Amino acid sequence: MEFLCYHRDRPASLPLRYELGEEHWSYMDQYAKEMIARGPTLADDGETPTGSVHILGLPDRAAARAFAFDEPNYQAGVYRDVLLRRWRNALGRTMWDFPGGRTGGNRYLVLGFGTGQAADLTLPPARDELIAYGPMLSDDGTAWLGTAALVRAPDQETAGTILTPGRYADVEVHNWQFGGRPS
Repeated sequence: MEFLCYHRDRPASLPLRYELGEEHWSYMDQYAKEMIARGPTLADDGETPTGSVHILGLPDRAAARAFAFDEPNYQAGVYRDVLLRRWRNALGRTMWDFPGGRTGGNRYLVLGFGTGQAADLTLPPARDELIAYGPMLSDDGTAWLGTAALVRAPDQETAGTILTPGRYADVEVHNWQFGGRPS
């Protein structure tokens, strides 16, 4: 099963985030083989972290909850909340397989929170710019709750157009970058 986990930072928690850096990386190292995509969301300055995205394959919901809530930054209070959803990897690849590479261009996390009939279940035409893409699902995987994508785009507005207008109760677009343990 695949899951999307988005930890959103609590205001003024940046010093604590930096203090816990090695604990965070050691924890994430345990899940390296399960990762489909990962990386921080960033403020408009392009440098200050505002959250942390992890998309990974895990055996079940209990394992996903353990991943999300045992994470050292969560335990210490860095994060204000957690979005944890079943997810389906419509691209069938990891971010490391993205033909556009790790750098170059602007990258975004796009979250469309669904309402009504499912939308965007098939890949959009701009698939060459998709790093990760798929529906967010209910715990049992039967109900569509929205769509989550990591996309390369010229700007936030363009990134948001990856989703069908008018089919979502809310759409969030966050600056995002490829993640992983710093070298």
